[in-house]
Amino acid sequence: MSKPKIFIAMHYLEIGGAEAALIGMLHAFDYEKVDVDLFIYSHRGEFMRFIPDRVNLLPEIKEYSMIESPMHTALLNGCIGVVAGRLMAKYKFRNYFRKNHPVDGNAIYGYIGKYVVPHLPNINHTIYDLAISFLTPHNIVLDKVNAKRKVCWIHTDYSKIDTDAELELPVWKAYDNIVSISPATANAFCSIFPELRERLVEIENIAPVNLIREQAEQRNAQELSNSDFNILSIGRFSYPKNFDNIPEICSHLISITGMKNIRWYIIGFGGEETLIRKHIAEAGMEEHVIILGKRSNPYPYISKCDLYIQPSRYEGKSVTVREAQMLGKPVVITDYPTAKSQIEHMIDGVIVPMDNTGCAKGIAKVIADEKLRHSLSINTYQRDYSNRSEISKIYSLI
Repeated sequence: MSKPKIFIAMHYLEIGGAEAALIGMLHAFDYEKVDVDLFIYSHRGEFMRFIPDRVNLLPEIKEYSMIESPMHTALLNGCIGVVAGRLMAKYKFRNYFRKNHPVDGNAIYGYIGKYVVPHLPNINHTIYDLAISFLTPHNIVLDKVNAKRKVCWIHTDYSKIDTDAELELPVWKAYDNIVSISPATANAFCSIFPELRERLVEIENIAPVNLIREQAEQRNAQELSNSDFNILSIGRFSYPKNFDNIPEICSHLISITGMKNIRWYIIGFGGEETLIRKHIAEAGMEEHVIILGKRSNPYPYISKCDLYIQPSRYEGKSVTVREAQMLGKPVVITDYPTAKSQIEHMIDGVIVPMDNTGCAKGIAKVIADEKLRHSLSINTYQRDYSNRSEISKIYSLI
């Protein structure tokens, strides 16, 4: 009897929460039970090397690799249809922007899905038992993959991002199931799409604990001095992560604590790096807030830091917070809407106010309370954050 065949689609494997969650899932599959084809639109990113050997990585298809490339690069590669679709998506989104004045640009993905996907070739001719679209736009798996059942994932707080619900509803509605990574994420999604609640299933992010701990021992994070109090934040340099406010928070923190040896390191990349550097200079925090940029292996930095902080404006469920907990770190997160589904306050982490002053005061209390930090670390070591059993829920979708 042949094994069920699963197809999974993802943009790329740069360092990020959704990417780490995908690696966790791939390491949890029992490959005696299922065959997995993985289609990465663009074969790039630090996490590519963590793809398990038994996963069948499908070859890159040129048109898909050009979806997020500069348009002149797409033209030079002969992807005229992709460029035409992107230009139309940009035009339609501009009209939407003028009418609705959104606070962010997330709605663009719905337009990319509608206008770019028709110009893409089918991915292959295999008929899968289950096809998974792991990140928006979900039109690709819907239109370009042949499968008996199709499911798509929600990774973010939909109550906090801009969405053209009328445009996206038919896409979500066409899937057999929609996977949410937490109850709070599901409720936020249903505040925008109440008619889709019946299709939702909850599958928490799966973490490859052994891989993370092995990687944490690979090298020493030399930039972090033992004589400093080292704070770490990891994520894309984008509006949701709120890294642009770190310099001001850090300035308040130093004033409150009187500690001149606080160093707040940021690992990641993204479009807001210039803004973050501007705010560092304006706050005079050049010696205290240090951008490390991309790191192919961020885990030694987590292992060596004194405190991990996720100062986000909103999250679905932060993978890096889970990774810090798995490495026994005391964790502080801001009080974003899904925060209480992420940690148990004062047990395996601390939730602090969102505003910069309140955030700094909350962090200062954690720094001052060494007994609390030790307790948080002990509690995280005693918990199993892997969620490995969640893989059975994916099997049940087949």
